[in-house]
Amino acid sequence: MTEHTAPAPSADAAHPHDHNTEKDPALHRMEPVSFVRRGARLTSGKQAVWDRLADTVLVDVPRHRAATSVSPDAHLDWGAVFGREAPLLVDVGSGLGESTAQGAADRPDWNVLSVEVYVPGLAALMAQVEHRGLTNVRAVEANAPELLDQLLEPGSVGEVWVFFPDPWHKKRHHKRRLVSPAFADRVARVLAPGGVLRLATDWSGYAVQMREVLEAHPEFENLFPGRASGEDSPLTRVRREGRELEVGAQPLPAGWEDAAAEERPLRAGLGEAVAASEAEDPVDHEGGWAPRFEGRPVTSFEAKSQRAGRLVFDLAYRRR
Repeated sequence: MTEHTAPAPSADAAHPHDHNTEKDPALHRMEPVSFVRRGARLTSGKQAVWDRLADTVLVDVPRHRAATSVSPDAHLDWGAVFGREAPLLVDVGSGLGESTAQGAADRPDWNVLSVEVYVPGLAALMAQVEHRGLTNVRAVEANAPELLDQLLEPGSVGEVWVFFPDPWHKKRHHKRRLVSPAFADRVARVLAPGGVLRLATDWSGYAVQMREVLEAHPEFENLFPGRASGEDSPLTRVRREGRELEVGAQPLPAGWEDAAAEERPLRAGLGEAVAASEAEDPVDHEGGWAPRFEGRPVTSFEAKSQRAGRLVFDLAYRRR
């Protein structure tokens, strides 16, 4: 991650929000958020591209309590925002914007919306927009569940991407994980019938949770049911080879052993018996993992994960 030394965007110009108001965003909302606000300081280069493109790329939205909140009364005409009517792709938690920019380049006939709370990440996206000459990208600095609830109409989205969300390893933090039954409900509401939800993570426990949440949801069907099961499953490899001793290139935080043990799926009515059997049987008999989505570039985050020897789990679901 780049060391940010230059001042953040000025409070009275392109970026009007006071980031100090969200030291703990969970205090401002009825449900936990999936992020912790990080530094908003920009390098001089990122500040310059912000000053050039923020008025074009960044969409200002009515706020509620926090700087990344969305007012319950908010409404946007996305056709007017993009200057045209086109299928909409929403990249949730777009990080440094690599996947958003690639999606926009691959789909010039689509409108592509980035949802991100990390200011330097938004500036990095703007740099890619400028470098590639992209005109079909917009970004909102917002908590994704609120944006899905308030700013997107039912059936208005063609695809939703969720690539490498924060895994929140410790059990007491699992409530902060983005992909949950409530999040699946939100995505199902905004996706058009036949629309696709694509997910990726390099943490097997979160991958299992994602799979369980989407398999249990009546509005979604797996595009690759049963694929990569048994010895072909990345989950089996992780279990057999003892991977995930590191997250990225950093040691796992204290308490990771307990978190990892509790990642084994506990199915209704079987509980500890299932956990015990999986402790003895490392084979993933269910599968359902998607092949790597060709439109997902190897981001700087994923490259770091690969260097650490971690495996990536892809999932793809269609809205019924």
